[in-house]
Amino acid sequence: MKILVIQQKMIGDVLVSSIICNNLRIAYPDAQIDYLVYSSTTPVLEGNSSIDNIILFEEKHRKSKKELLQLGLQIRNEKYDVLIDAYSKLESWVLVLLSNAKRKISYKKPGRNFLYTDNIPFESYPKTNLGLAIERRLSLLEPLDLQIKTDPIPKLFVSDKENQDAIALFEKHKVQKDRKTIMISLLGSEKLKTYPLAFMAEVVDYIADQEDVNILFNYFPKQLESAKTVFNACKPSTQEKIYFDLLGDDLRSFIAIMNQCDLIIGNDGGAINMAKALEKPSFIIFSPWIEKKIWATFEDGIHHLSVHLKDFRPDLFVDKTEKMLKKEALFLYEEFRPDFFSDTIKLFLNQNISK
Repeated sequence: MKILVIQQKMIGDVLVSSIICNNLRIAYPDAQIDYLVYSSTTPVLEGNSSIDNIILFEEKHRKSKKELLQLGLQIRNEKYDVLIDAYSKLESWVLVLLSNAKRKISYKKPGRNFLYTDNIPFESYPKTNLGLAIERRLSLLEPLDLQIKTDPIPKLFVSDKENQDAIALFEKHKVQKDRKTIMISLLGSEKLKTYPLAFMAEVVDYIADQEDVNILFNYFPKQLESAKTVFNACKPSTQEKIYFDLLGDDLRSFIAIMNQCDLIIGNDGGAINMAKALEKPSFIIFSPWIEKKIWATFEDGIHHLSVHLKDFRPDLFVDKTEKMLKKEALFLYEEFRPDFFSDTIKLFLNQNISK
């Protein structure tokens, strides 16, 4: 059997959708399972034996109809038995149409159901604490009637060398071994997904006041000035606990560094999803325009907690569409004061550090 899973988009989406591949491997150990993703996301798939081949969707496929057609014909030549489209947007519709796969599975949405042999309801509300992001992906396996107990948790694989390199980096920066280490997901993928920097500094101060911990900042070199803004706004006593320059050179080194941390706190995004895949406790501060019910995965009130402005000021969300909330996101962020959720962070720290 040959199976293709499609998931363009960002790191978090690709990592979460990899659970489709993982469960297919359990059900069909001898199948060829391929995964089509953006090239920038492949580091989160390294070492995953559930995936036989990674097919890259590159910028040229987006810019050139000819290149997109050639990719579609490449997929067609593979003669896949099953195609699972977890992305289900225009780019993937073309590939699905050209694939000639015997069975094509995706979400049931108006205007495109003719493309697929199996159209799965796109649920609006989660049924469990897995969150909609996980539940929706697992629902794409239902038509195959897999005779297995599905595993909903994404996996990241870190090599011994990567772990040793991260340990050496911690030693180089003289990270205190007798203290637990917290990664701060400092910045979102865009401004509309980034908790205001002044507020984030307050959050970091609060964490440092509550616990004697090591604090790392997760940021890209291009985000250095924003990271400095947060650092400079922190109290001197907090700054002493921050290892500001302890950074990885790439995504794989970040994964290894995160593997040496004890928990993560901050903005929703790829860093949070990678931490969860490494089985690290997480505390998420959601952007006002992001739906918590989708990405608040594995919420148990102990190891995984999250907060959203709507939890505290539901009046600000009455009769607001996602488009309206996105437009007002920066204004709404300013209403999302750290003191709203200081007790929740304290609870999270007590349950995952103070033991």
